[in-house]
Amino acid sequence: MLIREATEEDWAAVWPFFRKIVAAGETFTYPVGMGAEQGHDWWMLPPPNRTVVAVDDAGEVLGTAKMNNNQAGNGAHVASASYMVDPARTGRGVGRALCAYTLDWARAEGFRAMQFNGVVETNTHAVSLYRSLGFEIIGTVPEGFRHPERGYVGLHIMHRPL
Repeated sequence: MLIREATEEDWAAVWPFFRKIVAAGETFTYPVGMGAEQGHDWWMLPPPNRTVVAVDDAGEVLGTAKMNNNQAGNGAHVASASYMVDPARTGRGVGRALCAYTLDWARAEGFRAMQFNGVVETNTHAVSLYRSLGFEIIGTVPEGFRHPERGYVGLHIMHRPL
């Protein structure tokens, strides 16, 4: 697997699984009916932020990550990131590789920590992955997320120093 800078041409491969993940409404706080143009604008970040894709040996996109500062101004020393793995490609270590890549990027860019503002508590796979990489739940917004099947569930804030 290779992780590289995302190009405009990659959006055509990212959009189908991005749309599926967002439309399911189970893991992201994005509008479930988000269109391709809005999705592109929210995901394909301009510099100094970054968006990358993980590709297999044939160049097929397996997943993607976006990296940015969590806040502006005096809070810009804390990074954030988001990840999407094609549901047809799960279980291959793509999410772990993308997360590790974003942590390395944040360290290299001089960030002091990484924080995720909204990890849905029912997304146990993501919570477990992040914990295994050193993140801690530092707070939970009670009923901060409206899950389509489980109703109102908590939204974790997860953090780790770099």
